Amino acid sequence: MTAKSLKLFSKDAKDLRKRIGFTLLCLGLYCLGTGITIVWAAPWLETLYGNLGFMGIFNLMSGGGFDRFSIFGLGVTPYISASIVTQLLQMDIIPYFKELKEQGYVGQQKMNRITRYLGIILAFVQSYMLTVFLLKVNDVSMVLKISLIMTAGTSFLLWLGDKITEKGIGNGQSLLIMASIVLSLPAVFTGSFNAFITSGTHELWAGIIFYIAYIIMYLLVIIGIVWITLAERKIPIQYANKTVSAYGAKQSYLPLKINYAGVMPVIFASMLLTIPSIIVNIIGNETAINFVNNYILYTSPVGFIIYIALIVFFSYFYTFMAMNPDEMSKDLNKSGAYIPGVRPGKETSTYISKIVGRLTLVGAFFIAVLAGMPILISSVTGLDQSAAIGGTGILIVVGVAIETFKQIESGLVSRRYVKRRSR
Repeated sequence: MTAKSLKLFSKDAKDLRKRIGFTLLCLGLYCLGTGITIVWAAPWLETLYGNLGFMGIFNLMSGGGFDRFSIFGLGVTPYISASIVTQLLQMDIIPYFKELKEQGYVGQQKMNRITRYLGIILAFVQSYMLTVFLLKVNDVSMVLKISLIMTAGTSFLLWLGDKITEKGIGNGQSLLIMASIVLSLPAVFTGSFNAFITSGTHELWAGIIFYIAYIIMYLLVIIGIVWITLAERKIPIQYANKTVSAYGAKQSYLPLKINYAGVMPVIFASMLLTIPSIIVNIIGNETAINFVNNYILYTSPVGFIIYIALIVFFSYFYTFMAMNPDEMSKDLNKSGAYIPGVRPGKETSTYISKIVGRLTLVGAFFIAVLAGMPILISSVTGLDQSAAIGGTGILIVVGVAIETFKQIESGLVSRRYVKRRSR
């Protein structure tokens, strides 16, 4: 352990340890709730098993609580959907949302409140549709009971996530999603162990070798995710009222992440491909179901190509939506900064746009490989997709873990600084 990590157990970091303990307590409460099945849904669950192939990512993000219709079965996915909707509405679609975006902190608070209310509404709509069309419950009172309990569960998780953000460590909603994925990891490794060693598909010695290779590849994927998450391009910038000296002056940079979009393109693509599957399952038309299974679902060759193409498209769409080169150019100009060798204004915007486009290409390629790897390996080896190497779940876990670690580290640094000042 390093000197920095040992400081966590010092007297000065007592409040930080309390924050970490509070966070772990909340995450434990969430993990406990994912295992509690709604008693009224239990009689219909037999019709659900085996029919979640096209909604696997949502089951992953709910810690497996989705396929058992637990009280936290929806997780915080309705909130994510609401966040996506509100972000899209800020792109000059509705002037009111555009104004909120420009109001700074006050506008952000209002936007967060709207997102939460919209998330709760979406939670009820999603739980109602899932109960009726997935569980095929016909009793109206039972449908309302199950829907209201799942909506209440999502509302409680939104409150719990806010409490983690306020009194704990890290972003509460992100940590809840990370906890969901971590919950599924034991099943991933036991599933692959059974597939390679105990299933009898391979000779014992071959199965052991395959399983060891599987673990090594998994670790290599994690290393690659850490690299792509931390990698960034630093564009040097200069302030008009400052001079850069060769002696001790610090150069200022405009950092641009390679994978700025994170896991959002995969979520967008999965949601878009899920809609036709839900519609045809509701309609029940056999021809439409076969068409979707053969040409839309990402388990089919054509669907896989569409899936990868959508991931690349949404990588560019989300990145340029969040990192608007024109706004970045204006912000640099307002702060009296400029990129050496590039004229302020349109040329700066074009320059940033070119760099962001190249970085996004690398990030989109990486995310596409990460999302496509489980599907390809599953089709070749017969492993379940959740047990196959890769997947967006690890990307989420690594990203949240890095951000949480940075927050803990910054907390230790700030406390050490305060202690020195007080001497």
